[in-house]
Amino acid sequence: MTDFLVKRFIKNYEHVEKVSVRTAYGVLASMVGIFCNILLFLAKLSVGIALGSISVMADAFNNLSDAGSSIISFVGVKMASKPADEDHPFGHGRMEYISALVVAFLVIQVGFSFLKTSIGKIRTPEALHFQLASVVILLLSIVVKLWLGLFNRRLGERIDSKVMMAVFTDSMGDVITTAATILSLIFFRITGWNIDGWVGACVALVVMWAGVSIAKDTLEPLIGEAIEPEEYERISDYVEKYDGIVGSHDLIIHSYGPTKKMASIHAEVPNDVSVEVSHEIIDRIERDAMQELGIFLVIHMDPIETKDEQILAIRKQVEAIADNLEHGVSVHDLRIVEGIQQINIIFDMVVPRDYDKEQAREVIALLKQKLKEADQRYECVITVEHSYIGEAKEE
Repeated sequence: MTDFLVKRFIKNYEHVEKVSVRTAYGVLASMVGIFCNILLFLAKLSVGIALGSISVMADAFNNLSDAGSSIISFVGVKMASKPADEDHPFGHGRMEYISALVVAFLVIQVGFSFLKTSIGKIRTPEALHFQLASVVILLLSIVVKLWLGLFNRRLGERIDSKVMMAVFTDSMGDVITTAATILSLIFFRITGWNIDGWVGACVALVVMWAGVSIAKDTLEPLIGEAIEPEEYERISDYVEKYDGIVGSHDLIIHSYGPTKKMASIHAEVPNDVSVEVSHEIIDRIERDAMQELGIFLVIHMDPIETKDEQILAIRKQVEAIADNLEHGVSVHDLRIVEGIQQINIIFDMVVPRDYDKEQAREVIALLKQKLKEADQRYECVITVEHSYIGEAKEE
């Protein structure tokens, strides 16, 4: 069904890198979400009124809020597709994140409202009626929500959409809450105990938690998130594949929406090659990165020694010691100033993001100690930097 809808309503659906195609995906997901959630709202509200069940009606209005969320997502996707203008030179891509954040607050508000209602039902229980037809309708709603969630996940993975992945998370929460509602009705049928208010409270808490999770996932790209190791490796490998580039470091990525990224990186070039030649290579990499990776890449050129055997040996020695110190510690931009009584080793050292000043000082002291043990003439001048790379995700 997903492939049928995509092929039927999205022209050039395979070219997901195009803004127009990506917008079409977002519009399709929003329209399907609106239709499914309004249908579920009407069905569940009818069941809830017939049963006198607050948990079923809470579930129904949760679906109505989901329909409203789909409308907001639709507006957000359309606004995000607007091109850059004089006031917004980087485009409007972050509107998609903002719309997802609005959706998150709506979900939290709906959950909070029904938490208050459920607490009232716990204090003053009302009559509950069991009907098999109602349970069947709720079971069908689980099937619809499960499909809708998987539909959004598939589309979200294709176009790397935070909004669609948020809808997937919310839909899975709906599946859980509706299943809990059914269990409370079956429990009432078997035991005669009315736990509707308690289940309604649990449903409300799950809804609120889903909203908080959506907000957290949406705020990360707005605040500025760490670079995924795979993305860091992909861009670094791309830069380093060019002849004339001997290494890279200090990659930073700024996201202005799912399809608009800017990045900067330091590229190491041999110091015996003319500036004009290295600059030509850098320019070519920047142009190619825009065309092939879709990233506006700015490259800083770092000349390094590639032939002096003594400097290469010292660099190798420093890197080996740093690698054995702590996980995530690395060095770059190493320079040597040799005197009669001492050898100054000047370099930058990258430490994990969670290191505080004291931990950084301890690593520096240990590194200096190890180098002194190797050669008493070594004196280090170290600049500490924190890593921008995130943790590798577990499969």
